[in-house]
Amino acid sequence: MSTVLIVVALIVLVAVVGAALYVWRSRSRGLGGPALQRRFGPEYDLTVARHGGDTEAAERELAGRVERFGHLRSRPLVPETRARYAERWEALQKRFVDAPREAVTEAGELLAGLAQERGFPAATAYEDQAAALSVHHPGNVDAYRRVRRAARPEGAGTSTEELRTALLEARGLFDELITEGRRGHRRHDERAAAHGDRHLPRARHSLKPKGSGI
Repeated sequence: MSTVLIVVALIVLVAVVGAALYVWRSRSRGLGGPALQRRFGPEYDLTVARHGGDTEAAERELAGRVERFGHLRSRPLVPETRARYAERWEALQKRFVDAPREAVTEAGELLAGLAQERGFPAATAYEDQAAALSVHHPGNVDAYRRVRRAARPEGAGTSTEELRTALLEARGLFDELITEGRRGHRRHDERAAAHGDRHLPRARHSLKPKGSGI
């Protein structure tokens, strides 16, 4: 066997052993597949889908997020700061009627700033902030991603009704970040009913197809 083949074989062996040790360490810390599914809920399925169905790759990513951000503890908000964010959210919901994209863009910026206030990574570090939020608020982090995407150039084709849905669902993350309690797990419709979000006015822009004559 040539020297090159020996080196390649050793590299493969090291990689296999390293992967096995990573899996063992993750499972010993309660980060195995079932534990990750319970912890991340819908975020687990979304991550598997982003990895093209590769469960092992998705679980390595999720376990890595827990190791990086699981230790974070939320900083309390002073009443004045909480009131300021609440007022801004109510204002942008009203603004949605006339300027839906601008309102959703502001919602993304508001959530990013609020998350930073609570001790998550800086608003400017979007990927790290979203990863950290997924560990502590897995049920609502995808809504956060969607309102942030809507503000980017590639989100220009998002329909008004999609923007409205994104804003409604992002309210769930806002509620969790603005309160001091533990992570909420209520269904979205229960939370929306409690806050009257079902009555978020539709934008003035028509949702009817052009030329429909309706």
